[in-house]
Amino acid sequence: MRRDPQGPNRRRRDVVRVLGTVAAANMLGCGSDSPTTPSATGTPSPSSTATPSGGTGTCVVRPQQTEGPYFVDERLNRSDIRSDPGSGAVRPGIPLRLGFRLSRLSGGACSALASAMVDVWQCDALGVYSDASDMGFNTRGQQFLRGFQLTDASGLAQFTTIYPGWYSGRAVHIHFKIRTGGSQFTSQLYFDESLTDQVHAQSPYTAKGRRNTLNTQDGIYQGGGSQLVLAAAPEGAGYGATFDVALQL
Repeated sequence: MRRDPQGPNRRRRDVVRVLGTVAAANMLGCGSDSPTTPSATGTPSPSSTATPSGGTGTCVVRPQQTEGPYFVDERLNRSDIRSDPGSGAVRPGIPLRLGFRLSRLSGGACSALASAMVDVWQCDALGVYSDASDMGFNTRGQQFLRGFQLTDASGLAQFTTIYPGWYSGRAVHIHFKIRTGGSQFTSQLYFDESLTDQVHAQSPYTAKGRRNTLNTQDGIYQGGGSQLVLAAAPEGAGYGATFDVALQL
């Protein structure tokens, strides 16, 4: 899985370096895939919270972050994203149940956001994305660890995936995109470093070796990543978490 440092890794580092200064703005997500221009201070405003009416959980405004180089609009409607639909092969890794609980925030009132499209895409345990070409891999035509779900009446969308691995220049993360009506919101999820240490000490993650970029060393994480850390807890044979996101629509 070694990559030429003069090839795409350098491109990734350049992306991280540039986008780290522009990646995070407050909710919310109308318009293009490009990161929203930050305020003059370059620091995202703190998350605002409210209690949703008629539901559970918390209505939390999150910072938006860059889409990154590996988004492919597969329109692959499925909850379990671990396999490649073409071959049926399941990507190995520690199971992760990933839920998104979406809310609509308007005039200080919060309500469940139903029928929103939530896309998730991530690398596997060895840092490889599907349907992409890089110096260390060519996975064009494969669709593992990608998919979307529509939120139900309570604003919930759930996925079965694996705990992600890493690649050079980036902290451990998962990408997600929310689309509803003519609006969209794109961001990333991060993980507690001590939990990642525990997971990555197991197979198949050990084959990749220890990651070279922590959260605080990632330029994209620095744009509001502390508000995007997934509170994953032990669940069955792996971990589980539900992430609250409120959209100002």
